[in-house]
Amino acid sequence: MTATEILADRDAVIEHVSDRAVSLLAELTAARERVDVCLTGGTVGIGVLAAIALHPQTSKIDLARIHWWWGDERFVAADSDDRNEKQAREALLDVLGVDESRINALPASDEGLSLEQGATAAANELEEATPFALTFLGLGPDGHVASLFPGHPAASAEGPGVVAVTDSPKPPPERLSMTLETINASERIWIAAAGADKADAVAAVMQRPGTQPVPGGSVSGTQETLLFADEAAASQL
Repeated sequence: MTATEILADRDAVIEHVSDRAVSLLAELTAARERVDVCLTGGTVGIGVLAAIALHPQTSKIDLARIHWWWGDERFVAADSDDRNEKQAREALLDVLGVDESRINALPASDEGLSLEQGATAAANELEEATPFALTFLGLGPDGHVASLFPGHPAASAEGPGVVAVTDSPKPPPERLSMTLETINASERIWIAAAGADKADAVAAVMQRPGTQPVPGGSVSGTQETLLFADEAAASQL
């Protein structure tokens, strides 16, 4: 069951989630040899990563034990500003000097693979991961998470792995996304949403009366599922 934590505004969501993330990752890397973390993009998601990079307690995280992944990616050129990977590198990974061997980016369109081949390659690489200790997710105004959009075939793809998304309702049209089964194998899933345009989606994720099912309402971590929302996004709860 998804639990909610409501903060004052977008900045408060970013600060709170980054605080919790730093504390959790410090604890996990002290206790485990390997910690797999799944990242997201979006304004709030990248804001959280930037805040982690600058957090005064980040030095307590043993970065050598973390392997970084992405829940979804736009299938564009590797140097495109639209890439979640590029944004995450600029906000966090490059700032902290994370070793390339621990960065597991989803394929780009200029790497010689088709979209379907990229999905297969990503799924094969994913087999080396342990269950994600923490998966970050954003939330679209329509209730999508990763690149799993309401009513789109990718949202109902069965099994673990990575799905090729074509005809995405949000540009660019081609994307790669982990399936709901893969996402839901995560120990902890944290969804962050801010802004009045997310209010309908937040209500749907929390399955309020009168709302229709959305992909964001189908995520469930094996240990914890949290939705962090600002007051505007939570206004219909």
